[in-house]
Amino acid sequence: MPTFAAIDIGSNSVRLKIARLQAGKLKEIHEDRDVTRLGEGVFSSGLLSPESMSETVRVLRRFHRAMQECGTDSVKVVATAALRDARNSRAFLEWVRSTTGWTIEIISGLEEARLIHLGIISSSRLGAGSILMVDLGGGSCELTLSREGKLRDTVSLPLGAVRLTGEFLKHDPPRKSELKRLKGFVAREITRIQDRIKSAKVGTVIATSGTAAALATVANHLTRPKKSRASSYATREMIGRIAKQISRQTLEQRIKVPGIGPRRAEIICAGAVVYAELLERFHLPGFRYSALGLRDGILAQMAAEYDRSTRSGRAIESERWDSIKRAVEHYRVDLKHALHVRDSALLLFSSLKSVHQLPAEYREWLSAAAMLYEVGDYVNRNGHHRHTYYIIANSEILGYTPQQRRVIGSIARYLGKSRPTPGDGPMNLLTPVEQENVTKASMLLRMARALNMGRIHSVERFSVSSRSGKVSMKLVPRGKASVDLEVWAIEKDRAYFREVFGRELSVAAS
Repeated sequence: MPTFAAIDIGSNSVRLKIARLQAGKLKEIHEDRDVTRLGEGVFSSGLLSPESMSETVRVLRRFHRAMQECGTDSVKVVATAALRDARNSRAFLEWVRSTTGWTIEIISGLEEARLIHLGIISSSRLGAGSILMVDLGGGSCELTLSREGKLRDTVSLPLGAVRLTGEFLKHDPPRKSELKRLKGFVAREITRIQDRIKSAKVGTVIATSGTAAALATVANHLTRPKKSRASSYATREMIGRIAKQISRQTLEQRIKVPGIGPRRAEIICAGAVVYAELLERFHLPGFRYSALGLRDGILAQMAAEYDRSTRSGRAIESERWDSIKRAVEHYRVDLKHALHVRDSALLLFSSLKSVHQLPAEYREWLSAAAMLYEVGDYVNRNGHHRHTYYIIANSEILGYTPQQRRVIGSIARYLGKSRPTPGDGPMNLLTPVEQENVTKASMLLRMARALNMGRIHSVERFSVSSRSGKVSMKLVPRGKASVDLEVWAIEKDRAYFREVFGRELSVAAS
């Protein structure tokens, strides 16, 4: 029973959750959080302050001790808006690495939204209608549209409560002119996704993170002051009322409001304005608060990588495939040809396991590279292999980590005259083991492309056998089609095949 730990280094707070995978389900065994306000100075100066870095490292040391006590098998540490924006983020990354041994992954806003979505759908039963998920953190606000458990659309907006407080609210309580500018900025930003949300006909809004929790608690206290049973739902009218009320209060008055607390009181006005504007502009009835969030998505991802049969594993597979299909459509790739190349690549992967000895995960990465190896043509036919790598490595192809996208991009990159070498740019970003594996996978993709060189599905089927240090291929033509071009293309790479795998390659048509 593996034990996983997920750490979310946010702009306002740092959170830890440790869970054990039992019978395909994650069971929480420890949770911790602390407000360190890491992003407080970033959004105005562009720099992490020494004080906020020191405080965050102090909390991470505490998390490190908790993980050791719980016997954690693996940990994933991600950082969001503050480190995305900070010019001195490298200093903080090195500080954490030298203190804990952890390597922090700075994720994009869209990846943050994907993981939050994964965390919610992996642990909740959602209806069939369209759902809007809102995660308003310290530095950014992620808006995600989901239907039937599938991520349909997402956008990351610079509407974090810490960011907006520092930018707009200079007085306590905020002045009317400050609130007016803040509302104007929020309205401008949410207009970017306004049409998409309206056309989605959202039936349910799920809000996560600390600001939503505080507002839901305040709303519950105002509507049910004498009832012990708490409600996690807040109506549009109530959020609008709360936003106006707390914006007129001083910090000391806001601290005394049940559900807000001292640190949240400093940034709650900006967060309330964002929620009020969102609900009002999109004519949404209100939101339901969920305690699930980024940490839960990270844990679900870790569980899926350990056991793909889990609910989160199936969700990630679907998410990846949908994302690849969208990329194929966007970059005008010939889908039929891409599918033929992918099928050939997967058959080669299975048939030559004893030859390539690649880790199992390379099967999926090879499949993705086969689907996407022609995306570079969209930019320019000249240098299209370089463009392919750049698009795959830097585009938001959901469900893959940045390093996995670099691996997939590298597999698809070396299909022309160039060969993967340790000194080449894409290969420099990979470990020595990954460099070797990418070279092998790229060779398999070269062969798969060669088997479909004529682009008319001339090869009906093929077989591969390996014995006595030799690999033999037999191609069966489709009907009366000629496979001369495919045989030529494979034979052209015989020397390179021998260099990569140390085997002689022969090919013939039957």
